[in-house]
This record gives sequence, structure tokens and C-alpha cells, in this order.
Amino acid sequence: MDDVLITGLGVLSCLGRGVDAFRDGMAKATSAPRPTTDPAARMAVPLMYSVPTDSVPTGSETLDGQPLGDGSRYALDVTRQALADAGLTGDGSDTVDADPRRVAVVIGTGMGDAGLHEEWRVGSRPERDAWSPTFSVASAVGRLVGAEGPNTSVSNACAASGFAVSLAADLIRSGEADVVVAGGAEAYSRVALGCFNRLGAVDPLRCRPFDADRAGTVFGEGAAALVLESAAHARRRSPERVYARLAGAGWSCDAHHTTAIEPEGTQITRAMRRAVAEAGIGVQDLGCVVPHGTGTLINDTVESRALAGLLGPLVDERPLYSLKSLIGHTGGAAGALAALSAALIVHHREVPPNVARVNPDPECGVLLPERTSPLKGGSVLVNAYAFGGNNVSLVLQEVAA
Repeated sequence: MDDVLITGLGVLSCLGRGVDAFRDGMAKATSAPRPTTDPAARMAVPLMYSVPTDSVPTGSETLDGQPLGDGSRYALDVTRQALADAGLTGDGSDTVDADPRRVAVVIGTGMGDAGLHEEWRVGSRPERDAWSPTFSVASAVGRLVGAEGPNTSVSNACAASGFAVSLAADLIRSGEADVVVAGGAEAYSRVALGCFNRLGAVDPLRCRPFDADRAGTVFGEGAAALVLESAAHARRRSPERVYARLAGAGWSCDAHHTTAIEPEGTQITRAMRRAVAEAGIGVQDLGCVVPHGTGTLINDTVESRALAGLLGPLVDERPLYSLKSLIGHTGGAAGALAALSAALIVHHREVPPNVARVNPDPECGVLLPERTSPLKGGSVLVNAYAFGGNNVSLVLQEVAA
């Protein structure tokens, strides 16, 4: 079974556009949400970690004559970044330089292009008078890159793009594809933000995972694309860099509650152990964990206990990198953004500083260093969980020179 390598990255978030802006933001470890500019967002806490206006892709791209929403536009932008980074496009073309029958796409999104339908509100009818599909994100990416292999959209809520990255690896390992564009995209959606407001699950200050004063999550816009290749395909073309090897994945379902995580953490532990075992390593080889860590009261406590059970005495030594405290909860894109951050941690062999917690929760006995530290061991564990009890864990590993 061939190794699965990550050879290209593209990213868009509240930190800006591109890997350099993302790494710079990780190093600074500071950001804050702002109220949405949507005048129809009549809700108690309309906060978002929004993509800066000057980073938003311009233009009015369409798919077969249908307009694309911000979710699809974000996905197209990060895909172009990732393919250029991998050296798989050239001469001004977006088409992947590979056998199109061996190129696939797997994109995770929670809301797709729901924003297109939210233009229909009292007093603001758009000029166009046509129906637009909501989940065209993966189709748009597939058309862009000329993929004639599998083209799949994954939409199991906030774990969607974590599953997308795992599925992409499966396509390579099963021999269905040589190159897969995997990732996730999420743009502002009034319905998503409104639903979490109704649930009382939005923090009025910022996203504060593992802080004793946390009061919910705060959504963020964002997108990430990872180019996954079989090792054999990469060897034939010698890419400029290989960020990491996707070494293991584990899936599970709590089968417990529509929205609440199972309080014992049994199934999230199962997913983590499965990912570590598939990677062929022991927990002592994990140098860092990128947790799901949403800032909700129950998630952070249960995940912390599960990590303590997984790592044992090492829980006091292995750093967590809490990405959501920096860029917010990016919904269906969260897993891909976490995997991208893990790839950067592995590639540069350092764990960035965490956003400082004002009041660390004693019930969350995990290590969140506020200074850059070296990565001890060449593997990073990534977690992504979702409504419906969907859990996925990934292990990214350093590639030997």
C-alpha cells in the first residue's frame, strides 16, 4: 500500500490569504472576532472571525452558468494556491498536470453556498431571478482542475473536511487516484450563525477553548486545500517539497445525541487510537495534538479527559495547538484547516504559540504553551468532531529525507 504524501497547501482565513499569512498569524497568536456586516443578522451575538475584505477572491465565477457563492469561491482560491504550491499547474492553467482519470476531488463543507439563498430577503431582491444549487463546491473544484476521477462532497457538519482528507487518502491507497485535492470551505451563513445563537452556544467575547470562562464557540470563515499524492506519483515528478505523510486515520460515531458529545469520550478515544495504530506508532511518538477544541463547555472537558486517557503521563508534556482560539470555528472547513496547520507543524518541526488563556480550566488538564516550542517526535494528531457524533482523527508524520 503506497504512502500518501501532502505536497501542496492553500489557505484562506481571518489571518489573510496564503500559507505565509497563515504562518505569520500563527506566530503572532492574536486575533479577535468582529460583528458581521450583514444588516439582516438580527441575533444576540453576531460575531465572526471573517476573511478580510482585501483577501477575498474577486470575480464572479460561475459553474455551467450558475453563480457561485463565497464557499465555492473560497474553495477555488485555495485549490489554485495548493496546486501551484505543489507544482502541478503551469503556463497560466488551473488544470492538474497529471492523467485526469487519476485526479480526484474531496471537499467538506457544512453550509456550501447557502449565502446565495440568503440574498433573498425583504427589501433586497437580487437582480438574478434563478435558482442556484447550494452544494456545488466540490463540483466547482473538479471542473477547475479537470478531475475525471471521483468527485465527492462531504457534509457531515463540523467534521466534514476531516473526513474529506481521510477519504482522499483512501482513494490513493485503494488505487483509485494518484492525485487528490482534499479540503474544506465555509463562508458566512446567516442560518448557521442564527442557529447557534438560538442554541445559546456563541461566546460573546471570542473563541476560548479550554478556558474556564468559555461560553460557547465563535464561527469563522475559511478554506483549506491539501494536495495529496501517492508516493509513487510524487517520486516520478520530484516535487519541490513534501510537507508530511498522512500516516493514519480513525473514524467513529458516538451514537449518543444529535448535538452533544458522548460524555465518557469512548468513541473519540476509539478514533484517536485507531489513527495512531494505523500510523504504526505509539502514543509516545506523538509530538503535538491539534484538538477539535471548540470552546463549548462539554466538548473541551470531554476531549481533555480523552487525551489524558490516550497519552497517560505524557499529557503533561505533549503540547496542544488550539487553532480555533486563533481563527474561530470554521465549521465544515475546520478539519482541513487543522490538518493544514499540522502539516506546517510537521514540516517546520515547531509548535506555534497558543493564544493566551486568561483563566485556564482546571478540568481541562492539557498543555497549551504560549511560546513556540520544538516538535518532539515527528507525528501530529488531529481531531475533528461534529453534530451527530461523527468523529475523525488523523495522524500526520514527518517524511524521512
